[in-house]
Amino acid sequence: MRMGVAAVAERWLRARRAMRKEDQAYAEELAVMAKRHTSEGFYAFDDPLEAALFSVLVELLKERDRGRDDADP
Repeated sequence: MRMGVAAVAERWLRARRAMRKEDQAYAEELAVMAKRHTSEGFYAFDDPLEAALFSVLVELLKERDRGRDDADP
């Protein structure tokens, strides 16, 4: 599964080249997020794309929560 997620992330990195300049950094960040959890519990997924998206969603929620913590006085 780890190799499948890495392959998805690599495709996302290649796809970023076709994007507008201002969006390329976001595409790269998504690919990095997808790879961040490749060694943790992906055995529960049958589909590498599902595992990559799950990883990205976890990272986005973590960033959202960190933003809330930063906003608290």
